[in-house]
Amino acid sequence: MAETPQASGPDVRVERDGGIAIVTIDRPAALNALSPDVLRALHAAFESLAADGSAVRGVLLTGAGGRAFVAGADIRAMADLTPEQGEESARLGHRVAGAIEGLAAPVIACVDGFALGGGLELALACDFIYATDASTFGQPEVRLGLTPGFGGTVRLPRAVGLARAKELIYTARRIDAAEAAAMGLVSRTFADRDALFEGARATLAEIEANAAPAVGIAKRVLVAAAGRRTDRAAEIEIAGFGDAFRTEDMREGVAAFIEKREPGFTGA
Repeated sequence: MAETPQASGPDVRVERDGGIAIVTIDRPAALNALSPDVLRALHAAFESLAADGSAVRGVLLTGAGGRAFVAGADIRAMADLTPEQGEESARLGHRVAGAIEGLAAPVIACVDGFALGGGLELALACDFIYATDASTFGQPEVRLGLTPGFGGTVRLPRAVGLARAKELIYTARRIDAAEAAAMGLVSRTFADRDALFEGARATLAEIEANAAPAVGIAKRVLVAAAGRRTDRAAEIEIAGFGDAFRTEDMREGVAAFIEKREPGFTGA
């Protein structure tokens, strides 16, 4: 039975099913738009999950209602912002993305419907994106006289390459799930929402069979090394490799390999 911890609120629900946390943005009437309150609730939710440490083995991030993952930032809330307030709004979006990337456990964005603007940026902060065939992706900010502010210019090029990212941002073009998968933005597509969550849970089960500290270190290294010069990225990887030797699970994994048995990982 899933449990709802104190991090839940009216706009963001957090449910627990064993080691899996399901974080749901719950503003279906607004297509789950990212208002400042939603962003603050998301940040609190991921900070709370981080505080649970090894009890959280994986997270599914999704939107309620079946029409949208997140259709974008709350534009009405931005209409009268000053430049300084606009920058603070962007910082809040980046803090949320940082909390997702900083969580040791893997986070899968489960997209069913629109993932536009801030919604796509939120999904890009996750470790990978799974989507239903009915999903749509895009960075439409320039049509409003805006630019991506929650990480689109940083993470989208890493996902699809600089030229494709420029094309998507400059044209504000929307793409379907098949095209998103073909360009590497989406890792896997599914026929419907039920199949999406079944597939995401199956992936987390595969990950959970491995050493949790090693997965966490690998995530930290991948995030930190992205976009760095090769020599600097190599040093980050070397440090992470050394950190793995500080874990009990590394000793157990190597011993199990030598002894030709299944490892008994403890998460330590």
